[in-house]
Amino acid sequence: MSVGYVFRRFLIFLVVVWVAATFNFLLPRLSGSNPIRQKLVSQSALSGSVQIGLEQMIKEYETKFGLDQPLWKQYLTYLSDMSRFDFNYSISNYPRRVVDMMAEAIPWSFALLFVTTVLGFIIGNILGALMAWPRAPKFLNYLMPPVMMLGAIPYFLLGLILVYIFGFYLGVFPMFGGYKAGTIPTLTPRFILDVLWHTMLPALSIILVSMGGWALGMRSMMVMTQGEDYVIFAEAKGLRDRTIFTRYAIRNALLPQVTALALALGTIVAGTVLVEVIFGFPGIGTVLYQGIRGSDYYLVQGIVFVVIVSIGLATFILDIIYPLLDPRITYRRR
Repeated sequence: MSVGYVFRRFLIFLVVVWVAATFNFLLPRLSGSNPIRQKLVSQSALSGSVQIGLEQMIKEYETKFGLDQPLWKQYLTYLSDMSRFDFNYSISNYPRRVVDMMAEAIPWSFALLFVTTVLGFIIGNILGALMAWPRAPKFLNYLMPPVMMLGAIPYFLLGLILVYIFGFYLGVFPMFGGYKAGTIPTLTPRFILDVLWHTMLPALSIILVSMGGWALGMRSMMVMTQGEDYVIFAEAKGLRDRTIFTRYAIRNALLPQVTALALALGTIVAGTVLVEVIFGFPGIGTVLYQGIRGSDYYLVQGIVFVVIVSIGLATFILDIIYPLLDPRITYRRR
């Protein structure tokens, strides 16, 4: 692979990030709402009286956040801040900075989604490969209907079902939060077990749904792979069934799945928003939901920008290393 190709792909990565970041800047402002006015008016309503000098306060805060500037100036400031990963202060949680709020929430989402995504990928692909293999145990054929059903159910819908059955009806698992209310987060065995106990239902909903999707995709790829010449030739050579299954069939069928896994890992920072909201999990998805509800421009822009960069970076890295995964792929001109 030439240095020129890597440089061109990196330029494309930068252009994609810039275009997506521009939409990220414009879309929250299309609503025409004033987040500062909404925040101050709601605080005044909670206090039961209209604060004197409310308009002056709104203007002062608009000046502080730069919202009184023309849109093009706000855009240039936005690009400068995003290039330095400086996401400004949160409007709805002032004086907290967006980067601090994200730093608190991202580990929760990453721990939940990275583990569940990898587990769903491994279990689903193994299950899908076995369901398509002719010499696999016959009882695996009965798993096809439930796997198809799981692959079609949205994360949040299965989460609601699990909350009702195991949280509300049976009372086995907690229904809300990332840990017991009133607990101070500390790295102690008791707190870690408490977090794991609260994570069971959201993790189970994500694993079951993603497992179904991976299994269906892997089964389709395995069916296509079995008719390839290299598999037929391996069978004609008299190789062991396990060798053909692992080295010839799975290895080649897994390549498109690896591509999808890289893109899925790139979206981990975003979190599974509705799952985190349903379970009250203190991840980045819940923070993003709160930012959207409060029209918090800077909070939404910061989270979405990190998602854009992570997806673009995952795609860029995958594009570079794909020839290493599959020697048949080359970017050299013949």
